Amino acid sequence: MRPYIICHMVASIDGRIDCAMVEQISGDEYYTTLEKLDCPTLLEGRVTMEHYSADKEPFIPTENKPIGKLSVYQAEKSDAYMVTVDTLGRLRWKSNTIDDVPLICIVSERASEEYLATLRRQEISWIAVGKEHIDLEKAMEILYTQFGVKRLGLLGGGHINGGFLEAGLVDEVSLLLAPGIDGRKGETSLFDGITDKSRMPVRLRLQQIEALENDVLWLRYKL
Repeated sequence: MRPYIICHMVASIDGRIDCAMVEQISGDEYYTTLEKLDCPTLLEGRVTMEHYSADKEPFIPTENKPIGKLSVYQAEKSDAYMVTVDTLGRLRWKSNTIDDVPLICIVSERASEEYLATLRRQEISWIAVGKEHIDLEKAMEILYTQFGVKRLGLLGGGHINGGFLEAGLVDEVSLLLAPGIDGRKGETSLFDGITDKSRMPVRLRLQQIEALENDVLWLRYKL
């Protein structure tokens, strides 16, 4: 009882995904291929949202009283959503939509009541789930059962991709391999942040390979 989840990313050939870097070595292929995946609802992590959509200054509560329980608020019913994952509730928004699509914020139960009240005033939907960290599995179940999300495009960054992978929530990987090398030490990779050193690699099955413009390769894998 969860959406079918496709992780769609663009990376350098050494697997790095820093936004400013990949923008220099790729064109519009990321967006044209995303349309072909038929995922009306998209999900981005906090770092990606900070780069493209949210205010630069974080939300700081005056009284940091956590919500402390599972809580769901649906401001609007839609066929498509833009979803963000923001554990403590720090992202601030100018609008309740992104590209005219309603916003949903997924936070942990550590997010403050004040933050969620601010989202409600802005008519922004939220899911607060998970005591210390966001319970991604339960969050996806709520997206499916209460918001009607059947297919979801997971658009990173690397740590949220790693979290979905670790939770067994990735069904397919759609990768645009851009013709460039990053090479900088410590930059985030396509899937990152898993701390279990004994974890075995996740095996993939190649479904499609296509050469696009600008020397970009589109690779599609199923888990």
